[in-house]
Amino acid sequence: MEIMLPFLKAFVVGGLLCMIGQLLIDKTKLTPARILTSYVVAGVVLGALGLYQPLADFAGAGATVPLTGFGNLLAKGVREAVAEKGLIGAFTGGLGAAAGGICAAVFFALIAALLFRAKDKK
Repeated sequence: MEIMLPFLKAFVVGGLLCMIGQLLIDKTKLTPARILTSYVVAGVVLGALGLYQPLADFAGAGATVPLTGFGNLLAKGVREAVAEKGLIGAFTGGLGAAAGGICAAVFFALIAALLFRAKDKK
């Protein structure tokens, strides 16, 4: 049973983040794009304040995979780059930390675009 505990933690925390997003879609007039952006900004703010890392340590992929985790990664990259390079790190650190994920997203989007044909909504 102990081997399943990390999976359970990730499922519960990731599920709660998804549930909050679904409630925002259902109960507010916010567009999905604004909700996604809000998740990234919330991750940046919580990461900058040092509040998101304990959640990521607890839940693992349940907290690092959602968009809040991306925001936390940006804040962490900026924090480390500023400590290493000074003020210029505030401009380069976030993208440097997230470069692998951004490149993977662009690469797989290209593959999907080459393999599938987009259709207009009717």
